[in-house]
Amino acid sequence: QVQLVESGGGLVQPGGSLRLSCAASGSISVIDAMGWYRQAPGKEREVVARITSRITYYADSVKGRFTISRDNAWNNVYLEMNSLKPEDTATYYCNAEHTDYGETYDFFGQGTQVTVSS
Repeated sequence: QVQLVESGGGLVQPGGSLRLSCAASGSISVIDAMGWYRQAPGKEREVVARITSRITYYADSVKGRFTISRDNAWNNVYLEMNSLKPEDTATYYCNAEHTDYGETYDFFGQGTQVTVSS
């Protein structure tokens, strides 16, 4: 099991910046990838950014504005969010992924609220 705790959410004006952090604990040695998802009211949860040991992925809606990073031990993953827009308002969830014999196991944190509003 992997436990994930997010922090760094809050209220920010359009055009502002926030940095989300996620601390992982438990069986972090099995983590193959980490990422950030978000869910806005009335919408499905969507992937925002994802990072493995070799690649990073960004949703088209955040490319050029958000940056995902991690430490080498998979203890922490971060999401730097710049030029925030009202449509970025959502609950953001940290994700850790483990793949074993073709099966993928996903772990999520409790989420942190990001509100972009003037």
